[in-house]
Amino acid sequence: MAVTTPPRRKPSLYDGERRLALLMLSPAALLLLCFLLIPFFMAFGLSLTNQRLISPNPTEIIGLGNYRELLDVRFFPLAPRLDPDTNAPLRDAEGNLVYPAVREILRADPETRFFRELAQIDLFGTRYLIAASDATFWRALANTFMFALIVVPLQTAFALMLAMLVNQKLRGMNFFRTVYFSPVVTTMAIVSVLWFFMYNPDFGLINSLLGVVGLGPFRWLEDPRSALFSIIILSIWQGVGFQMVIFLAGLQEIPQELYEAAQIDGAGRWRQFTNVTLPSLRNTTIFVVISTTILAFKLFVQVDVMTFGTGGPFDSTATTILHLVNQGYRQQRVGYASAISVIFVLIVLVISVLQRRVLTNREV
Repeated sequence: MAVTTPPRRKPSLYDGERRLALLMLSPAALLLLCFLLIPFFMAFGLSLTNQRLISPNPTEIIGLGNYRELLDVRFFPLAPRLDPDTNAPLRDAEGNLVYPAVREILRADPETRFFRELAQIDLFGTRYLIAASDATFWRALANTFMFALIVVPLQTAFALMLAMLVNQKLRGMNFFRTVYFSPVVTTMAIVSVLWFFMYNPDFGLINSLLGVVGLGPFRWLEDPRSALFSIIILSIWQGVGFQMVIFLAGLQEIPQELYEAAQIDGAGRWRQFTNVTLPSLRNTTIFVVISTTILAFKLFVQVDVMTFGTGGPFDSTATTILHLVNQGYRQQRVGYASAISVIFVLIVLVISVLQRRVLTNREV
């Protein structure tokens, strides 16, 4: 019996378009592979070693030792000191209970002698000491989250407001667009130096202006309560122009017929904004929020310049990237810094995915 072979399928137009799409995607995929995926796995490999930047000793594999040091947090229940005569809890002049010194508690155990205090909390009538092997990392992570939680919504709102202002068909709008966008194209290091002098408590411009109305002087960068918020103000001012341009492009894509139909239905300015502008900017807003969040978590230059790389005062402005740089380059602990970078990338990845799921239920 003769064996018949099925006829060969003719290439379709879809196959050609698919090959063309893969060809167009290949440069971007190659760049992502070379500058994102491969460096990430190299960093993960280094995080399992005690690699130093400059050291005569050979590199050794230490497994998860860097991660244990980085993430080791312990809770210690505190008991108040007792009066040796009455066996009653001791109190200070203000009536507060007196607890043992933190150093005394941590140095009592050889495993925690190099730990540092993170916080003390009262829970169910008992005070607990929270200490960490790398307290600076946890403070830096908290500062980074605080920075992102404040900067992302405020900068997004200001950017949308500015975009709507410069989208008006009035004379001189191009001038204002240039003014609002100019800080974005200015190097962050230069901007940080300028604001550093503006924040100077003795001759800074900000204190001079506040002094006219009888306020100040304030030590903006020297007070732990205001240092991070001073950097937040600088960052919003410098970056809002970038999001403004993106929103402006989105606003100009909204069909004018939608606003005309809303006016015919009797909608005022606010109803037009909530029922036409915001829904039409849905995809643009998602992109702005996610990109701003990633940029906020990369906070480094402002803090490095304005605090001289210390993240002070008292770690109040320390950030994850600053701590990574200090450990990897200034203290030459490349393996430990690689562990920080791996944890940081995973945190940002999880947050970006969660934002994507929360902000939209369909493809952007």
